[in-house]
Amino acid sequence: MGVLARWEAFLVFVLAATLALGALASPYFLTASNLSIAVAGVMPTAIVALPMTLVIVCGEIDISVGSIVGLCAASLAVCREQGLGIEVSMLASLAVGMLAGALNGAIVAYVGLPSLVVTIGTLALYRGIAQIILEERGVTGFPDWYQEIGFGTVPGTPIPWSALIFVAFFLCFAVFLHATHRGRALFAIGNNREAARFSGIDVRRAILGVFVASGGLCAVAAVVLTSYLASARSDTATGLELPVITAVVLGGVSIFGGSGTLGGVLIAVLVLAFVQNALGLAGVTPEAQQIVTGCVLVLTLVLFGAARALRTAALFRRVRAG
Repeated sequence: MGVLARWEAFLVFVLAATLALGALASPYFLTASNLSIAVAGVMPTAIVALPMTLVIVCGEIDISVGSIVGLCAASLAVCREQGLGIEVSMLASLAVGMLAGALNGAIVAYVGLPSLVVTIGTLALYRGIAQIILEERGVTGFPDWYQEIGFGTVPGTPIPWSALIFVAFFLCFAVFLHATHRGRALFAIGNNREAARFSGIDVRRAILGVFVASGGLCAVAAVVLTSYLASARSDTATGLELPVITAVVLGGVSIFGGSGTLGGVLIAVLVLAFVQNALGLAGVTPEAQQIVTGCVLVLTLVLFGAARALRTAALFRRVRAG
């Protein structure tokens, strides 16, 4: 935990530096309206990063999250086209997301296939289904109150409604992961799966559960993103997995599993949001912003890999010396 605390302190420094550099890049950066826009824009990523943290803590990965968000958005849109109310459409989208996550989890946990391979396959599968059911058309005409979810703010404040949704889920996930027996069991699974199994942890059920949670929160992200864009398309959230995984790993969650905190992920989400916003104000193209995100992910993985190698070497030296 000492290493994670030091990493989170470093992230706080990076966040402060980002705010300072953003202010230098544009006089509009530190305005309340701009910060509100930056936070609202990153909320779909932040919401999906919550269950992704649990998945990676278990030593697994879910590459299909962007496609599940797209499938949920397409499902919501089709339900609306069929004349269903927005509330029923949202529930249908939630059911689709949880079923998609359950399929991922069942194959990983009970068939025993690697999650990377499984979710690469379902990434294509779910996106293909979304394209079949919605084709190339976009669906609009959502109620005004629904569109407020993604882009509207709490009256009299610059706080986006979507940020309140994220905070509610963040608190629930943080309490579960860091203050409950089942949450701590996920760390045990990520550290040593066989030892966790022998200690009485139902490893397969836990893995299935985190993937179902991933699918469910992808549906919530689909609702927020569709509201934010005021449109639902089959290509919604294409590429979302990159910023989500970047936020989780940058937040200090080991890609090898077994360690990490949701507090670090929260800080990392804010860093990514403000970096992208500052780059946008500076005139940097979206393609170049994606390159920056990819570089951040690679650099973080290299740093964590190097730290792990150094700790292993130090432990080996102590064992030899003892």
